[in-house]
Amino acid sequence: MTDRIRFLLNDEEVALTSADPTGTLLDFLRLNRRLTGSKEGCAEGDCGACTVLVGRLVKGRLVYESVNACIRFIGSLNATHVVTVEHLAARDGSLHPVQQAMVDCHGSQCGFCTPGFVMSLYGLWLTHDNPDRAEIERALQGNLCRCTGYEPIVKAAEQAARTRPSALFDPILRKRAEITARLGEFEARDTIVLEGEGRRLIVPNSVEALANGLAAHEKPVIVAGATDVGLWVTKQMRVLDPVVFINHLDELQEIAVTETGITIGAGVSYATAFSALRKDIPAFGRLIARIGGQQVRHMGTIGGNIANGSPIGDTPPALIALGASLTLRSAAGRRDMPLEDYFIDYGKQDRQKGEFVEAIHVPRPAPDSHFAIYKISKRRDEDISALCGAFHLELDAANTVTHIRIAFGGMAGTPKRARAVEAALYGQTWSEEAIAAARPAFDRDYQPLTDWRATAQYRQLTAKNLLTRFFLETAGTSPQLQRFEEA
Repeated sequence: MTDRIRFLLNDEEVALTSADPTGTLLDFLRLNRRLTGSKEGCAEGDCGACTVLVGRLVKGRLVYESVNACIRFIGSLNATHVVTVEHLAARDGSLHPVQQAMVDCHGSQCGFCTPGFVMSLYGLWLTHDNPDRAEIERALQGNLCRCTGYEPIVKAAEQAARTRPSALFDPILRKRAEITARLGEFEARDTIVLEGEGRRLIVPNSVEALANGLAAHEKPVIVAGATDVGLWVTKQMRVLDPVVFINHLDELQEIAVTETGITIGAGVSYATAFSALRKDIPAFGRLIARIGGQQVRHMGTIGGNIANGSPIGDTPPALIALGASLTLRSAAGRRDMPLEDYFIDYGKQDRQKGEFVEAIHVPRPAPDSHFAIYKISKRRDEDISALCGAFHLELDAANTVTHIRIAFGGMAGTPKRARAVEAALYGQTWSEEAIAAARPAFDRDYQPLTDWRATAQYRQLTAKNLLTRFFLETAGTSPQLQRFEEA
């Protein structure tokens, strides 16, 4: 074992031999290093005022991602390069092209949110030669502004993009090779164990070490992206011990695509999964584009969304409708199960002591099947679902239902299939009459709750209406035409 976390902070090497297991990057920047450009607005990864870039090595390639420093824990930073807004301007005070574009296009008023916008635009500038309007808006989904309006900021992004080829003074572009080499030196060959605040953080050096380490502790907390666990700390003030960080484990970040399906490692982020799924399962790609903002999609993982077992997690309904299965791993070995069986009750999952989610296996939909996902939320972007429904349908030549799986989140204590509705539709002609006859079966499948996101009545009626919508979108439309429209 080793007793230090090492990373780069702008141009400086940081080595920590003691750290609070749930200490946030934002607090470290502002309180320990007096880098106050990053602001705390919401402390829950929603407003983007704290946005920084984190660079890491992915199969030897240096990749930078915008993240929310307010819910990113220090323990997840080993062998990374943290870049804050203070690093962008040149030593002589001249502004970076992204900063200058914000000035020229009047992209700032009160200025509180501006550093976060600058860092999101900088991340886009680093990774896209000529971003279109949709890519710019996607990069800014996780940044909220109350006074400027977004049009000047979008124009700033467009102006900055035009200066990219000549901006050789950029601190990252100029030192990319050096940064890559140094991060390679920091990569952990041994498991890292640090003590702080009377608690322990652990960074295992392999999946095997993870399995063995979990078996040795009574109630370890596994942290991948911290987009949920971060709020346990910043909002609920929970004390976690020990905390085990897994976001660096390459073995959990593999995606394998075959003719029959896609296997997704539990550590694969939403952003990475988006690239794979939008091609093979377009509806799933569109769902991921609505999960949080870009910063959340860079941090959050498919495995974490499942492991937490939230009834309003966005990905489980879609995965259940597709018939996905789960691989759990522990020091004793592996265990496979249908994903729908993993969710037992509210806050309770079929995960034994020492087990963790290792991979998700997603069958590829048949070429002649219909698959759709509908997320209902108060805001279109960066909002939690009131309910989320997924429908997977196969018809024969006579337009008879030969396969139907329907799953919803937000309608029960767990993500849950609508088995009574499925039974009412199976073997029936796909028609308005069949849909009308099946709608009342929702009352047997679900008894939703009322909360601040939606009333029980709203949820129940909306679920029924989504079935009708799915019928209207599929009736009389060939799968070939549907795939063309989705592309």
